[in-house]
Formats: sequence, structure tokens, C-alpha cells
Amino acid sequence: MSNLKLVGIEFELIWENPSANRTAFEKKIKSVVGVCDVVVLPENFTTGFSMNIDKVDSWGSGETIDWLKGLCRELNVAIMGSVAFNMGDGTARNRGVFVKPDGNVSIYDKKHLFTLGRENDNYIAGDKRTVVEFKGWRILLQICYDLRFPVFSRNNPADVYDAILYVANWPKPRVHAWRTLLQARAIENQCYVMGVNRCGEDPNGNVYTGDSLGVDPWGQVLSEGPIVKLECEREKLDEFRKRYPFIEDGVGV
Repeated sequence: MSNLKLVGIEFELIWENPSANRTAFEKKIKSVVGVCDVVVLPENFTTGFSMNIDKVDSWGSGETIDWLKGLCRELNVAIMGSVAFNMGDGTARNRGVFVKPDGNVSIYDKKHLFTLGRENDNYIAGDKRTVVEFKGWRILLQICYDLRFPVFSRNNPADVYDAILYVANWPKPRVHAWRTLLQARAIENQCYVMGVNRCGEDPNGNVYTGDSLGVDPWGQVLSEGPIVKLECEREKLDEFRKRYPFIEDGVGV
């Protein structure tokens, strides 16, 4: 089974402007396409962390999903990120999407909404995890605030995954927690972790420093942004888990 190459792209998001962000990200994605299997984009990558659901992306229009499908097919890569979608029925969701080159789309609706930012007042939370299978790897999709809740991402031998993708709009004042918890999730779940954060400043005065990381199952940071690269090595992961059966030993804890 082959290794899996991930590339994450930090970006200073253009506030509440899906079209402009799609154009900007397309250039970035095409600049890294030759070196990866999966491209990872930040949380709410078409609008930023907006609570104005009339200004965020539209699920019903299909514009962003169709754009992602076209790029994945053209470049023969998978792309993952989250998008703030107005669902067209008066509700909105912070929806993680994983789009494969064949056009298959997996979705994950953010479980833990950020109450400090009133996300819970404007969006509907998801109620289940999503694990995607791609090129022989099982990948757990997670969004920003989910990182603080380790029980939700707990690996287990009955449904074991190999890597976690965290996409975020995680601000500068709490970036130490971001970096530390990404490493902790890798260690406790014996998996690869990539965390992709935005950078820049939004109109609400929140500053984002990026600090995107690629972490191995030992918790070592192998790569940092703004273009963060991580090669997930199948042989090393399998040997590590076989030698140290921590996932099996944690059942029932």
C-alpha cells in the first residue's frame, strides 16, 4: 500500500466573497498539485468565519462543490476544506467536504460549534463523525473547535483510522493550544495529523498566524506552513501500531 502525500494551504481569506476566494485558491492549488494526493484548505475557506448567513456560500447553488469537482478531476487530486453554507431553508452549516478526483463527495458537519463566537446561534451542529477512505487510507475529518474534544476523535480498533485532517480559523491568542493539541491528537490516536489554519486578519479584529502543522504518529512536527507538507508512511505506521498496541489497550477506558 502506497504512502499518502498531503499538502495544506494557508491563506488570508477574502471576507464573505466566495467567488474571489475560489479564484485565489485555484491559483494556489495548481501551484502545488504535482507533489500531493490531497490538498487541504482552511475552515470556511470561501468566506471566513462569518456569522452573517446571508453572505456565506450557497449549498443549493452548487457553485463551490462543482468548482471543487472540476479541479479534482482536472488535477487528479482530492481536496478537503470546510465551507460555511447557507442551506436555503433558513439554516446554515459549517460543512467539511472531501472531494475525490472521480467526483465523489463526502461531507462532515462540524459537531462542536464555537459558542464564544456565537456560531451555535447561527449554524446547526452535526451529530456524527466522518471517516473517508482514499487510496487505502482512512481519514477522519475534523473542524477547528473539534480539536478541544479528544473523546470525539478517539481512535478504536473496531473502526480504526490512519490520519486526521483539522481545518481551522484559529486566532493568534490561543495558537499555543492549537499547536499542542494537534500533537496530542497524533500521539493519543497513533495517527498522522495535519492542521491547516488561515492567516491574516478578519473585519472583526481577529488575527490569525496560520501555524499549520504536519505531525507524525509520535507527535513530532515534520512540517509547518504556510504551505505545509506531510507524507504519511504506511509501513512506519503499521510497524508502530503493531509494536505498541495503545489503541487496543484503550478500549473501554
